[in-house]
Amino acid sequence: MSVGLVDTSVVIDWDDPAVVQSLPDEIAISAVTLAELAAGPHLASNPAQAAERQARVQQVESKIEPLPFDSAAARSYGQVVAAVSATGRKHRRRVADLMIAATAHANGLDLYTRNAGDFMGLEGLVTVVAI
Repeated sequence: MSVGLVDTSVVIDWDDPAVVQSLPDEIAISAVTLAELAAGPHLASNPAQAAERQARVQQVESKIEPLPFDSAAARSYGQVVAAVSATGRKHRRRVADLMIAATAHANGLDLYTRNAGDFMGLEGLVTVVAI
């Protein structure tokens, strides 16, 4: 049985059949993903989009208890930032992505994403699974 942490891009698209077939048997999310999803309705460009995004937030909240960004994840975040910085990439613009990666690292989980390029430089810390 496979277990993995899915990032926000996967949660947004998890009804897509191509995504569904690539998901691990058991999925986890980070509290950071839930925070990104919770911001979505407030940033929508119209009421229909806001309603769609709110429905996704409620769906996720009813199905998955998010993993916290706790002290272990905070320590992992330091390693994640250092790994990204070592590649010459900027980490400040990608704080949420890197916090999600740190949550995966701290919990020993593979990270499933639709945007594998966002996690370049983490090969030695987190297994990134591109969907």
